[in-house]
Amino acid sequence: MGQQYILAYDLGTTGNKAVLVDERCNLVATAFSPYQTFFPFATAVEQDPWDWWNSVVNATRQLLEKSHVNPREVQAISFSGQMMGCVPVSREADPIGRGIIWADMRGSLEASQLAARMGSALLYQILGNRVNASYSAAKILWIREHEPDRFRQAHKFLQPKDFIVARMTGNFVTDFSDACGTNLFDISRLQWSDAILEAAALDRHLLPEAYASTDVVGRLSDAVAAVLGLTGGTPVVIGGGDGACAAAGAGVINASDTYQYLGSSSWVGTASPVPLLDPTARIFNWAHVVPGLYAPTGTMQAGGGSFQWLKSTLGIETENGRSAYELMDEEADAGPAGANGLIFLPYLMGERSPVWNEKARGAFIGLTMQHSRSELIRAVMEGVAMNMKGILDAFTDQIKVDEIRFIGGGAKSRVWAQIFANIYGHRLRVPTVLDEATALGAAVTGGVGVGLFADFDVVRRAIETDFVVTPDMDRHRAYRRLQVTYEEAYRALIGTFDQLSTWAQG
Repeated sequence: MGQQYILAYDLGTTGNKAVLVDERCNLVATAFSPYQTFFPFATAVEQDPWDWWNSVVNATRQLLEKSHVNPREVQAISFSGQMMGCVPVSREADPIGRGIIWADMRGSLEASQLAARMGSALLYQILGNRVNASYSAAKILWIREHEPDRFRQAHKFLQPKDFIVARMTGNFVTDFSDACGTNLFDISRLQWSDAILEAAALDRHLLPEAYASTDVVGRLSDAVAAVLGLTGGTPVVIGGGDGACAAAGAGVINASDTYQYLGSSSWVGTASPVPLLDPTARIFNWAHVVPGLYAPTGTMQAGGGSFQWLKSTLGIETENGRSAYELMDEEADAGPAGANGLIFLPYLMGERSPVWNEKARGAFIGLTMQHSRSELIRAVMEGVAMNMKGILDAFTDQIKVDEIRFIGGGAKSRVWAQIFANIYGHRLRVPTVLDEATALGAAVTGGVGVGLFADFDVVRRAIETDFVVTPDMDRHRAYRRLQVTYEEAYRALIGTFDQLSTWAQG
């Protein structure tokens, strides 16, 4: 037999990254196909599922052309995908309108009503998650209330990756990790919660069947194989949500391993044999793609997104062959810790962990005539890191954290990595695989699912370290004082955010 490969897709927020991984867990080729995001009204964030599908077609063709891999050598197809979406589809797996993605917060009222019916504390015990507008249930209920015709037409409500699986196989399925992002799934029993479905008055048949991430859930149809340039009958492994796949791709496959992902959003996660239920519900929990484990996580809305917003707003562009982000790194590095008394609250899209306030707004606090662009840049980097410190604290209250694996596109910045290390007081280990870590996790999940890999340990053996960042403990002590000011500033502005949110919607 020739070489053997796993083809994996990571359907992210900005586009789809596809990878081919060989039988030794080496990345053979990658391809990226972007798609558009729509903002039809305040709090609404949508994408077109057909754009996801076209991105899968385009990325697959790119991969095969670049790698010259024989499609017959592809042993399985697997997936990672953005979580907490809402994709209504017909019996033929055609999308009914645009998909509502994780960042959409239109269902705040519906989430509040569900919480009131059952009680927030009981729901957190069942779900391992807060009830919140960012989760799928609130979006489904919003469609039922505001778009009843669309609701009646829906055969199933799916996640983004599960829509692609349905197109490929004809089967309506999901995995345990993505099911945990719906606010409808009993995390301990790993099944849909009858009690919550009854409270929400939702029919169980509107939801897909849930499987372990390593399960083969169908085979690629001949018709779709012809479009993609692949082989009909190729096994399709369901894979997992991006949070759980990122954990696997970072090598977080044993209890108390800890990592941080820094992309458009940012999160801290770990692995645990049981859900970690935080007394103040700062942590939420997924099932891990590794069977028998959970992937407790805390996510902020606009991590790298805050940096991208600042770049766009200030009009910083590539100069003399150096990217805008390299220039911003250099300016931030030249400034002092604390940005000369300037704080940035990174709540540009409301916030999940640690404050869970969809009305929170971004803010620069402490601006004076003496502040320059460099200090604005540094304040944004520090503000994101201080918000993430609030999330990390929820984990260190329950587990011992020695070192944090740092992945995602933002981990390319050594300046930002040092800021995170100084604020956390923990060492960061940055692997060579950053942007592809989530797709790598999906590929390993697929490889385990079809027996190409014996277990998930293969990813630990395959990961190489690029660099390690050690905290400056003098700066860490200074940042601890600034952290208090940062958290006090947020609390002082809660009432202001409440008032401003009505203007934004008016």
